Amino acid sequence: MTLTRKTQIGLVLTTLVLFVLLFLAPKTHSSKKLEDSKLPMNKESQANVEAFLTIATKSLNNDLKTEYDGLVKNANASSIDTSFMSVVQFWDKQKRPDFASYYFEKIADKKQNFETYLKAGDRYYYSIKFIKDNAEIEALYQSAISCYNKALEKNSKNSEAKIQLAACFVEDGKDPMKGISLLREVEKIDSNNVKLQLTFAFFSVKSGQLDKAIKRFNKVLEIDPLFIEAYLHLADAYEQQGDTNKTIEMLSKYASLTNDEMAKQEVQKNIEQLKKVNN
Repeated sequence: MTLTRKTQIGLVLTTLVLFVLLFLAPKTHSSKKLEDSKLPMNKESQANVEAFLTIATKSLNNDLKTEYDGLVKNANASSIDTSFMSVVQFWDKQKRPDFASYYFEKIADKKQNFETYLKAGDRYYYSIKFIKDNAEIEALYQSAISCYNKALEKNSKNSEAKIQLAACFVEDGKDPMKGISLLREVEKIDSNNVKLQLTFAFFSVKSGQLDKAIKRFNKVLEIDPLFIEAYLHLADAYEQQGDTNKTIEMLSKYASLTNDEMAKQEVQKNIEQLKKVNN
């Protein structure tokens, strides 16, 4: 792990904006060139989130099981479109965002609108970060893809839903070039979309295309000069390339612009470490 990446992780503890940015970073670990070549397809998974939910439910203690069963029963009996929110909150409290996502999708199925399906997709997508079981991860990607597709049925031109759907295709590995094509489709009509450029940049980093990643992160700064967290990602990319001077330059720019004193101190400490290594 590079010194710059350690700084990024440390700053997650002190800077909420950076945490969100890193949380959005694609989690694919492929070393293939995502933008340039087709990746091998994975085998189709038969698993689904409901199967994992059934197993987890059986492991609840008696009190929680009784509470959970009551919440589900009441939600099923209610005609209110948000009736499952109590079940969503139950699983959120158990720190199981995957199962909370499952019940949030039920809310989306009742509401039948773009915003709720998009949020359901996001819940599935971001819950993957906390899951270690590869079979369930695959199921979560498929559920996220389903929700994003339903969102796009309601609003076919929405860039955010397309970007998130593309991320699922690329990271899941079943049809990565479909994801890249979606991103390029968005780029044709919305090239100044910061999230689009970040997504391209993160994929480039993961696939080892650091020059492309650097161009994308610089594009982010052209679009939004106040998005200073991009300097941290530029620093990391340059450090991976072995360019210590550029790494220090990017970190210094971030330090000069941030108003977070704790973050500034962490970055300055990193800069000093890099200078020592470089001498």
